[in-house]
Amino acid sequence: MDLKQYSAQVQTRINDLMERKVDALDEAAVQLKAAMRYGLLLGGKRARPLLVYATGQLFGVSQAQLDHAAAAIECIHAYSLIHDDMPEMDNDLLRRGKPSVHAAFSPQLALLAGDALQALAFEFLGSSPLDPAITVEQMQLLATNAGYSGMCGGQALDLQSEHQQISYESLRQLHAKKTGALIKAAVLMGAVAGKPSPQARQAVTTYAEKIGLAFQIWDDVLDVIGDSAVTGKPVGNDEQAGKSTYPSLFGLDKAKKLAVQAKDDALAALASPALAGLDSALLEQFALFCVSRDH
Repeated sequence: MDLKQYSAQVQTRINDLMERKVDALDEAAVQLKAAMRYGLLLGGKRARPLLVYATGQLFGVSQAQLDHAAAAIECIHAYSLIHDDMPEMDNDLLRRGKPSVHAAFSPQLALLAGDALQALAFEFLGSSPLDPAITVEQMQLLATNAGYSGMCGGQALDLQSEHQQISYESLRQLHAKKTGALIKAAVLMGAVAGKPSPQARQAVTTYAEKIGLAFQIWDDVLDVIGDSAVTGKPVGNDEQAGKSTYPSLFGLDKAKKLAVQAKDDALAALASPALAGLDSALLEQFALFCVSRDH
């Protein structure tokens, strides 16, 4: 199965799982439930669940065993997008070509929907069929990479660096936290379920860090050259907001080269002797996708 087919299968699987979970909630706070459902099912690549499943598959773990982890990380990602779009943050009225949650509902409901989806992530993990020790490790990975040391910390660095000239190292750290941390969590949440050797775990950790970098640099590139009809959000937002990005620091051509180099480094990690004999085709294809996508 190639990446396109696998991605379509993952999208159908994870959307069905999340939709059933939200629909099973009671109707006591019907507007909040509607906002949660809207934000969670607003489309998207479902890249993080895909990485959970694909890395688990690398180590012989079935999708059924990883459903809860995959849904959990997508709940965290969805909550982060809802909050990122709010007026107090990036003030984006569009998300994936549709009104963002605060625009479709209200800022108050958007705030609560994000909060509730964050909690729902750990509700998913709490009912995982995996060995409890593995589930606890997945929870720790998700919490660490979503919080101060990861995504939230990265968003704070992003906000404080607006309209400032920052160093390459500061930019690298910002994006490693803001975008890369949750991608690393996805890969490792899939990996730990298969109990990899320390060497194999290090190889996929390096892979995750490199694709996280490639993914973010290419996001920056698309904000310059992308088509808003395809990306689903206005092009040029980063420059208008004074964001620190790879194109603003290095120029567009150098940014593209850095993304390709990160992709090559990710592929090199998959070639580690620690992963010899394992089928990493899906992860290889995902690395290539990171720097060829148009949205």
